Parts: sequence; C-alpha cells; structure tokens
Amino acid sequence: MPARSRTTEPLYRIKADLFKCLAHPTRIQVLEVLAAAGDEGAPVTQLLEVTGCEASQLSQHLAVLRRTGVVTSTRTGNAVEYWLAQPLVAELLVVARAFLLASLRTDSGQLAAARELPPLPGASPQAVLDTISARV
Repeated sequence: MPARSRTTEPLYRIKADLFKCLAHPTRIQVLEVLAAAGDEGAPVTQLLEVTGCEASQLSQHLAVLRRTGVVTSTRTGNAVEYWLAQPLVAELLVVARAFLLASLRTDSGQLAAARELPPLPGASPQAVLDTISARV
C-alpha cells in the first residue's frame, strides 16, 4: 500500500463513520430538530415527542450521534439538552434535503411530502438546487 493511502485512510474512516451515524431515519429527524432549534438546543422530552421513540431507543440514537461528535449535550438535574456540535451539520442537512428533492422530482407524492418537512436553517434546499443547476 502506498504511503499516501496509509496516511489518508484514517480520514476516510472518520468520514465513513460520520455517514454511518447518519444512516438512520430517527437520527436524521433528531438532527433536523436540533438544526431548527439553533443555539437554544432541544430537551430530550421534545426529541421523544417528535420522534415517537421509546426513551431507551432514543438514548441509543443520541449515543451514536455523541460518539461521532455530531451532537453535544448538557445535563441540568434530570433534564438533558442537546445541540448540534457544529453549524456545518445543519448545512449538511440542507444539502441532503436538496439531494432528496432532486431525487424525488419524478415522484409527485413523495415530493409533496418532502416539501412538508420542517424548515432547516441556512440556505434553502431549493436554493442549493438552483445553484447547482446554474453551474451546469
């Protein structure tokens, strides 16, 4: 294996771990709630309500997101609040939503459902798609 591959492989592993942590609908939903909450964060009670998960299931999902460094948390007494660890996570979600919208253009039912998703902070997914279209 060339030296360059040995030195870059850990970087690809970190990136793969990030995408693995995103590979569950509940975790994406949690991240979107946290992105919408911004600097205020969201309490676990809100995340439980929005996702409809059992507390033990949500705890496991949040542990995956914490381990990968995507979210941070603070405990005050019995209450735990979560935040996105970096604003870039919200941008990643916007780009992922733009990809989703572009992929669903031929499925009007799912496209309508995708447009009903809660808004994300930052650039709109449509603005991302418009920027990409302008480059082509």
